[in-house]
Amino acid sequence: MNQAQDKYGHTRKVLLVILSILAVIPLAPLINRYIPPLIIGDWNLDLTVSIILAAALTFLTLRLFRFLLLPAVGLLILVLIYNQLTNGYGFGNMIRDYKTMVQNNWGKKEQKEIDLVLRPTFFDGPLTKTVKTLQSKVIATDSVVRNYSVKYSLESFDEYYPKYGSQVRLLSLFKHINSNFKYVSDSERDEYFATARETIQNGLGGDCDDHTILMASCMKSIGAHCRMILTDGHLYPELLCGDEKQFEMMQQAVIHLFGNEAIDNMYYHEQNGQYWINLDYTARYPGGPYVSETAYAIINL
Repeated sequence: MNQAQDKYGHTRKVLLVILSILAVIPLAPLINRYIPPLIIGDWNLDLTVSIILAAALTFLTLRLFRFLLLPAVGLLILVLIYNQLTNGYGFGNMIRDYKTMVQNNWGKKEQKEIDLVLRPTFFDGPLTKTVKTLQSKVIATDSVVRNYSVKYSLESFDEYYPKYGSQVRLLSLFKHINSNFKYVSDSERDEYFATARETIQNGLGGDCDDHTILMASCMKSIGAHCRMILTDGHLYPELLCGDEKQFEMMQQAVIHLFGNEAIDNMYYHEQNGQYWINLDYTARYPGGPYVSETAYAIINL
């Protein structure tokens, strides 16, 4: 009888260990959503802290309410299945979050600074006129632009606001514009710079300067600081991340929220301790590759 009880007790302990591990697996990424980025030097401690908290919560449940562990694990699995079927936070999201946490801790994407080479030009007169015209087209206070920007800053990633704060609003807005903008050339004879209002009203069609004016105007309308870079036959916008620590936090958010893209590097320009990332329509994620390293003008806004 004692031998049978011992065997039963051993089996029960093994089952409880398995259930505890099953509880930690989905709990860790859920907890991680509500932990702000924890960056110390070159290390991001999100994953470590999330797993420790998930394990501690499971251990307390096991110690104090052992009889609740099995129902809790069952409930978590049912919630994940329901979310999977209703396009909520399901197994795919959980796997993606784990992948991102691991990348942020041990497989962090490399940063790649591009030297912005300013090339003087003999056409200072026309260049100055172009710069002033482009600056005048960025109107962040336009009500159409502001309302459009607010709407689409809330379209994606809202569930990660507790973790990344206002960065998710900028990344959501970038995702919408980047996914919906369609290239349309100007006439062969004339260069036309459309305001953001015009580009919104025409269905997000235009060329590189129209896209840049649109992106900069929309970003500025929700509190971001942007600039425009004029290169040889191209214009693109850049977003100010801030100092190195703020840039690291932005990099983590981009890797996490744009995990479906093949992110090989985060491309940036660093000037006086401030980090700028690419928001061009040619880049599928914020901080994607630049089209050109040469700049005829840096247009501050």
